[in-house]
Amino acid sequence: MSPIDAILARAVAGERLSFEDGLALYDSDEIEKMGAAANQVMLRWHPDPITTFVVGRNVNYTNICDVYCRFCAFYRAPGSKEGYVLDDELIFQKIQETINVGGTEILMQGGTNPNLKFSYYTNLLRAIKQHFPNIHMHSFSPAEIWKMKDVSDGLSLEEVIRQLHEAGLDSLPGGGAEILDDRTRLKISKLKGSWRDWIQVMNTAHQIGMHTTATMVIGFGETMEERVLHLLRVRDCQDECIREGYPSRGFLAFIPWTFQPENTNLKADKVGPDQYLKTLAISRLMLDNIPNFQSSWVTMGPEIGKLSLHYGCNDFGSTMIEENVVSAAGATHKVNISSILQLIREAGKIPAQRNTRYEILQVFDENQQVANDFVMQN
Repeated sequence: MSPIDAILARAVAGERLSFEDGLALYDSDEIEKMGAAANQVMLRWHPDPITTFVVGRNVNYTNICDVYCRFCAFYRAPGSKEGYVLDDELIFQKIQETINVGGTEILMQGGTNPNLKFSYYTNLLRAIKQHFPNIHMHSFSPAEIWKMKDVSDGLSLEEVIRQLHEAGLDSLPGGGAEILDDRTRLKISKLKGSWRDWIQVMNTAHQIGMHTTATMVIGFGETMEERVLHLLRVRDCQDECIREGYPSRGFLAFIPWTFQPENTNLKADKVGPDQYLKTLAISRLMLDNIPNFQSSWVTMGPEIGKLSLHYGCNDFGSTMIEENVVSAAGATHKVNISSILQLIREAGKIPAQRNTRYEILQVFDENQQVANDFVMQN
């Protein structure tokens, strides 16, 4: 048995992989073997041939940001004539449109806008929940949370997150993780905070009962060691949540994707499908305490998204009506719900709509379509 076969066999048997194991996998080109092993691990979590998706909308409430990430094509600096903050009525309209097509999730995120007071966020969340009590607010990245703390007149991080939760924030998305290692973070975004800052927000959210997701973006010129460290740091954070018995399920999902260099100030070679699928498989093999893995069809395209369902993914992610941040950097893959159903079926799976908590709302029988379909808007 080759060293790679031995590592994969241990992972499939349920043994936890080490840093050295992760490096060995990244050094190997046996991607299909890794994918097959990752698929077996996924089936241990999800034995039924069901692939889920959520009907959700991205609402980019502001593009004003004072972090100036080199890899971002979406933000505008404070004072820019192209900067905006959406008014509440337009946000309500976008949420209502989402509900009208069976949507259940709003991923509201924007820049770190220094002109918005902390009360802006709590008031907006309360207003949203007053109008739409059943919508799930899966919103605000850790970088935005830290900005809210900065403008909160002395509140602790825990109190900021607690007040947001009480106002109507249901869970936190994993945006802004990029690579959880400070060498790369300093290179691509000096002002965004350390990897420990990202982990601290997520850990605090878990402590007060909120679940979250975690992400990883590859293609910044990071080393393979840094990729593996990223996975271990996410795994350690989830271990703490489980070990300490926090009133949360911690990270419900992990989503890796690739940096899109078009229209940005960071020059890098675009990562291809093989590196994405390898990273996806290695992530599923190493993150043995996170149940769900989302496909990244927005950056990789629907066909690779379909293939990812055999490399460890059990979820096709969000329909993502109106996505502006990734599309600003050149990723413009668009699908509607009917296309998602078709792609999942072509992968040999049964499609099912879920909510943000990964509870299945509807399983789609063969040839069953949706009553209200739509195409993503930009």
